[in-house]
Amino acid sequence: MSQIITFGEVLMRISPLGNRKFVQSNAIEYYFGGTEVNVGISIANFGGNVKHISCISDDFIGDTALSYLNKFDIDTSSIVRSSRPLGVYFLEVGAVMRPSSISYNRSHSSFSEILPSMIHWEKALEKGKWFHWTGITPALCKGSKDALVDGLKLAREKGMIVSADPTYRSGLWKYGEAPKEVLSELIQYSTIFIGGVNEINELLGTNYSFSNDDFIAASKDLMQEFPSIEKVFDKIRTSINSSWHKIKARMWNGKEFRETEDLDITHVVDRIGTGDAFAAGIIHGCQRFDDFKAIQYGAAACAIKHTYLGDVNYANEKDVLSILEGNVTGRLNR
Repeated sequence: MSQIITFGEVLMRISPLGNRKFVQSNAIEYYFGGTEVNVGISIANFGGNVKHISCISDDFIGDTALSYLNKFDIDTSSIVRSSRPLGVYFLEVGAVMRPSSISYNRSHSSFSEILPSMIHWEKALEKGKWFHWTGITPALCKGSKDALVDGLKLAREKGMIVSADPTYRSGLWKYGEAPKEVLSELIQYSTIFIGGVNEINELLGTNYSFSNDDFIAASKDLMQEFPSIEKVFDKIRTSINSSWHKIKARMWNGKEFRETEDLDITHVVDRIGTGDAFAAGIIHGCQRFDDFKAIQYGAAACAIKHTYLGDVNYANEKDVLSILEGNVTGRLNR
């Protein structure tokens, strides 16, 4: 069975219980995640066959992380081990008008020492059909960027579909290479773009607005600059406050523009990983449905992730399709 390939850091998240700040509590809870991990597990929960590639700590924390991935039937055979610790981030979950806050501790993590020679891409991709990458991985260190380039080149040589979520976080790029140049190089190997006007503006140096007309124009410019890109999928979030969001999606596939209706999330349980749930929904949806139903599926997957604690979307395909059928009242299932 062909595989969806994800490549990126595995992180441990540590939070006080509930919506407390660290100063309020001595009790904590932890979860495992990481942008690409979240995408992979979500796809696995939809029924996909997923392999995650990474470098994790060679200790009991790394063992626990591997056990967590294996629980979802993720193929971990291409994960390598390191003497450095697993990356960690600390999260204080906000509520209503108080925003959430994150502090990362990943500068000297196991993944930060990864080198291209540590990943045997030919073997790692031998069953690959789809390769998904995000802008987080090439931002972390030169080794992860160079390893990703090698993986993407081989993926395209093999004719794999490559989806890009070029998330730009300025605080991560500390090893001396220009983000725009690196991301532009990686986009050349990509066929599906999961991002919106902000990401396109960063890549092209343009100044498009968030209107639908500008989204279409920006998508056309992106496809002209990067001819390998065939489709653009964008998630739109409207935040009323920390606890109440609206989600919808739009697309340009080179032929038509489509947009979904808003999904109202009146009580956000956990926002972390919701963008990853959208990407996973798009990847799964593109393999199962037409483009419009794929963005509907992606938006619904994103919306339902807001109801699960932790970084990962635990919804299965049936759960997401139920939302598409209009079942959004949360009535008790008996």
